[in-house]
Amino acid sequence: MFDSPEYPQSLSEDLFEEWLENGRESRIPYAYLLVIWDEIERKYRPVYVEERSQIQSYPRFGQSPENQMLVAAYDLYSESRVV
Repeated sequence: MFDSPEYPQSLSEDLFEEWLENGRESRIPYAYLLVIWDEIERKYRPVYVEERSQIQSYPRFGQSPENQMLVAAYDLYSESRVV
């Protein structure tokens, strides 16, 4: 995933699937998986949120000088990309 010049590095499908599963199995009723790029650590990390409105609190990748930027957001259950 994210295997193009637009992104700093690719993300393995296995790790992405693990993140989806972890979000679905959580006791907290998360609805979305956010894939965040951490510029300091130079890697992707998962963030889980309960409401779609919470997605907007993260600056988008390529549009912000922040250290942690939103690359994509997915619905945990349909696995469809929402951002």
